[in-house]
Amino acid sequence: MEKTLYLQVSPEEISKYVVLCGDPGRVEKIVTKLNNCKKIASNREYLTYTGFYKGIKITATSTGIGAPSAAIAIEEMYNCGMEVAVRVGTIMGLKDDLLGKLLIPSAVMKEDGTSPTYAPKTYPSCASYELVEIMNESSKEYGLEYNNGIICSMDGFYSQMKESKLSNKMKNNVNKTFENLKKYNISGIDMESSVILTLTNLMGIKGCIVTMTTVLENLNDFLKGEERTKAEDDLINVVLNGIVKYAKIEEEKNELV
Repeated sequence: MEKTLYLQVSPEEISKYVVLCGDPGRVEKIVTKLNNCKKIASNREYLTYTGFYKGIKITATSTGIGAPSAAIAIEEMYNCGMEVAVRVGTIMGLKDDLLGKLLIPSAVMKEDGTSPTYAPKTYPSCASYELVEIMNESSKEYGLEYNNGIICSMDGFYSQMKESKLSNKMKNNVNKTFENLKKYNISGIDMESSVILTLTNLMGIKGCIVTMTTVLENLNDFLKGEERTKAEDDLINVVLNGIVKYAKIEEEKNELV
């Protein structure tokens, strides 16, 4: 089979378990924890490796920043046989007590521009309940606190989430973004999760989001140095361990059939 257009991967190179990261650098961190790892492709913002973690074949790929490029990654991985998709990344928390904690949302408010090209805005962007429960259990095993609240995905970082020279020039008050979302009890903001869960639901596959709260609104506070490094390492451990737990449950189900 021909390689996909952007990720430049083919089905025989890809696991049914796929970890999705916005940052190619995070893929490189995941790779250090995999055995028999092979670099599959690197093209544009997409870096892909496949290896094994505790005997389970796992593919890790980057999606770049934002919903449009994430949608391409999801589509092409689905074409290659992906059955489970887990986004592992960082998130901007909207509650002060979330800094340094995991956000494993049950659902995502869709404020991106890509999801509506697939389904109406009324179409839910929900995580797999089964996967969320497994990731919760994995978090507990590492002694980490987590939150299953609703998050929101948006497109405009400097227009909606972080003050900039231009936003100040245009008198664009980004604090209004946070004030508005807090009315709906939103726990955090990212730029990819809504389209990922919209597509996994449309595809009929399992999907969930596991993020670490590394910054608070408008970058008013953030994890620094070793604290940040450890938080990202914990995040990756939780996700890889969770995938192994899920894979073993699936194996047991198949043995009973």
